[in-house]
Amino acid sequence: MNSPSRPGRLGGAVGTGLLLVLWSVLALTVVPESVPTPWAVLAQMADDGWDLYATNAGITLRGAALGFVWGNGAALAVATLALLLPPLETVATQLAVISYCVPLTAIGPIVLVIFGGRAPTVFLAALSVFFTTLVGSLLGLKAADRASLDLVSAYGGGRFAQLRKVRLVAAAPHVLNALKIAAPAAMLGAILGEYLGGIDNGLGVALTVAQQQYVVPRTWALALVTGLLAGLGYAFFALLARFTTPWATS
Repeated sequence: MNSPSRPGRLGGAVGTGLLLVLWSVLALTVVPESVPTPWAVLAQMADDGWDLYATNAGITLRGAALGFVWGNGAALAVATLALLLPPLETVATQLAVISYCVPLTAIGPIVLVIFGGRAPTVFLAALSVFFTTLVGSLLGLKAADRASLDLVSAYGGGRFAQLRKVRLVAAAPHVLNALKIAAPAAMLGAILGEYLGGIDNGLGVALTVAQQQYVVPRTWALALVTGLLAGLGYAFFALLARFTTPWATS
């Protein structure tokens, strides 16, 4: 298993530093009215207190997590069925494309009218991850070594035995790569669901209120918290992939 190289870590630190410098320059010169300085954002977070961010983040994370589980579970189930029943693959592919092409902001209000409450948050989070995981799962399940599949067949194993003994192992790196992308996507879907209204808390609601009140530093602070949570989700599955599928990351 390879560890991150020193040049890679140095490059990341330099990139972060340059980004902060550029942010500060823009805040002090070009657009000071709409871009607060990094320390102004930190000061706003300190004034607001921990509860504002932690409470709303926890609510949004719950919706994103539910959507993540439902969306990825559906994608994995559809991919498995398409593999075991090849005629379903075309239907599965079309379903994935449709889910990807449907505008979230168009279908969200329909879900809100029908189910109300936090249903749009979970539904949009699930829809945001379905396409990526379905495509990654299908590619992974088809990436199995042909010789290994033939060996299972030679010992009398059918499609299900091939799936259990060979294809799932081959698909693991692809699925984990898809989940890395799905984690931030679920967060985005949950935020969009909260923007639709019908609820009174969550990061999306707090962002809307901060924008309406034109509290610029708080708006940026909430956006940074959202981005940090999405990045942590990506990092979690990246580490999980590194430790559970070392043959794919080496």
